[in-house]
Amino acid sequence: MVETLKALAPHCFEGGTVTTWSCVRGMEPSEKDADTRDPLAALQRIIASPKPGFYVMKDMTDFMNDPKVVRSLREAYFNLLRAYNAAVVLVSPLPPPSEALQKEMRLVEMGSPSDEEIDVKLREIESQFEGVSLSPELRPKVVLALRGVNLIDVDHIMNRVFNSGKQGDDILAEIFADKGAIAKQLGFLDYVPLQNDTSVVGGLESVKIWAEKRRPLFNQAAVSSGMSIPKGVLIMGVSGCGKSLLAKSIAGLWSVPLFRLNMTMVFSGAYGSPESAFHRALTTVEAIAPAVLWIDEMESSFSAPKEGGTRQSMIYSEFLTWMQEKPPLVFVAATANRIEMLPAEMIRKGRFDEVFFCDLPDPEERYQIFSIHLKRNGVPPELIDINRLLSDTHGFSGAEIEQAIVAATVEAYEKQRPISVEDIQAQISSMVPLSTTMAEQVRTIRDWARSRAASASKKLG
Repeated sequence: MVETLKALAPHCFEGGTVTTWSCVRGMEPSEKDADTRDPLAALQRIIASPKPGFYVMKDMTDFMNDPKVVRSLREAYFNLLRAYNAAVVLVSPLPPPSEALQKEMRLVEMGSPSDEEIDVKLREIESQFEGVSLSPELRPKVVLALRGVNLIDVDHIMNRVFNSGKQGDDILAEIFADKGAIAKQLGFLDYVPLQNDTSVVGGLESVKIWAEKRRPLFNQAAVSSGMSIPKGVLIMGVSGCGKSLLAKSIAGLWSVPLFRLNMTMVFSGAYGSPESAFHRALTTVEAIAPAVLWIDEMESSFSAPKEGGTRQSMIYSEFLTWMQEKPPLVFVAATANRIEMLPAEMIRKGRFDEVFFCDLPDPEERYQIFSIHLKRNGVPPELIDINRLLSDTHGFSGAEIEQAIVAATVEAYEKQRPISVEDIQAQISSMVPLSTTMAEQVRTIRDWARSRAASASKKLG
């Protein structure tokens, strides 16, 4: 801000310079025998003997509950307006608390630094570390990851990164974690660390191929070239069949930070009105883009409002508009168990790029799921005859298969012996899958999806 005003001052005012003020340091450059740390003393000095240029007053809004400060600012405004040889610029992270100066003040919200400004700052920081240089392949990724972060935070993050000796993807992970800390301050946006990509998903090949094809399109180069950027995907289906895992793995595949929007906390009222909290969530995600915004169990919060004018209906309306007009590098990954509860305008083409249905896994997909979770639990898949387990798990979800393996692993560990196929079979035989206990609901979901959604794995029917 100050550097920008220094460049503008000579063009706005003849002989213009920039003077800064804070309650700690007073006016700088300082004047002899003058203590201007008190805001009233500083304003009186500006009124009495203004010099051409900008007066940048830092955190002055903290003192604007004092009517004397408000009056002094108004007098400075009219005094400088007549002479038109100087201007007072109040700099603060928060808007002024007083409405008394609305006519005299012009509120300007500073945007995030451009990619060019971030790159210049990045090179400046690099030059301070001997032997440190980002590769041509990594530099644009780092610049993109730093988008939405102010230059002071860029300095802080990258100095810490370069001092730590981090390289490659570890640099991106550090930046994403800092963005997560920004989002976490809201209380209803949770940063989800990137731990997996689509390789950890058993089956669901249609979604994995869809995400892989769009991977090269989710970056600034694609935006600048005018390509159609992926907007979002809605994944519905039977509970435990990998919907949330897909949302997380898409972010991992694309190497962009993932933020989960906690709609329960938005509606709780603990962070102001739900409408205001929801709006802050959307603007925050926009500011820290590129990002994937994950909305889990969407039907719980965005089902069709029964009447207009309610808080739910206002949030619903804002979300529809935002999905249509949002910035290109915010991707929405939404999941739903009961998609029939969502209104038609929510799921129409243009809001989401695609609606996928995750069904119960077929034998081939169950084989993949067994292999993935055996590896995750430290068991080489080749030591277990997985084919013996496939017929026993007909109608099982991926989550149920995972739990059978976890329980069998614990059982074998307790008995101080390697896990066997019989251990897993014993756990499977003790389980009643959701497809049995909730057979009618599962049948309803499948019937709805048969002609309305794309299969996440293969054609429905």
